[in-house]
Amino acid sequence: MVRREPFQHPRFARAYLGIAERADRRGGARHRHRLLAGLRGRVLEVGAGQGRNFAHYPREVREVVAVEPDDTLRAEAGRTAADAPVPVSVTAGHAGRLPAADGTFDAVVCSLVLCTVDDPPAALAEAARVLRPGGQLRFYEHVRSPRRWAALLQDAVTPVWRLAAGGCHPNRDTEAAIRAAGFTVDRVDRLTFAFSPLSPRLSHVIGAATRP
Repeated sequence: MVRREPFQHPRFARAYLGIAERADRRGGARHRHRLLAGLRGRVLEVGAGQGRNFAHYPREVREVVAVEPDDTLRAEAGRTAADAPVPVSVTAGHAGRLPAADGTFDAVVCSLVLCTVDDPPAALAEAARVLRPGGQLRFYEHVRSPRRWAALLQDAVTPVWRLAAGGCHPNRDTEAAIRAAGFTVDRVDRLTFAFSPLSPRLSHVIGAATRP
């Protein structure tokens, strides 16, 4: 029996390199730009993947620390960081134990991450810990649909989807989890988006929340 290393999904990671590129061409790049607009100072990005966000950070950002647990995606992110418009350092780590001291960042970015973590409350507690008081959590996530029939369909497909898509749970109510973690949600934009012509349209949110 092959032992699976924690946080490693090499087959999905290799596929995701192409999926994310196609998704950005279909409109995902605009979503990333909306997610990051207005940020400044020090930013910690959780689950940075291959670094598709890096090109969209505004010049007012002084430093990005990009945390990525998957070896395949982290190696690609290291190469992407070299062309970023702001200083980016890529490091190993995961959402449940961020490699940062308390209150040291002006913003934390979660992009298509909170749907995949095993323990969303723990991940959000870590985000709050590393943020300074008044710091922002920026999030871009696919989430539970507000339509009852669609949410029930998400519940039905989640067990298979999770296995095929690197642990993704498309039926999570991430906005509610963010509020429950003590953040004040300042803005939420809702949309539906398909990563490719053959994939289903999923409910997404792009938003900002403030740490008390």
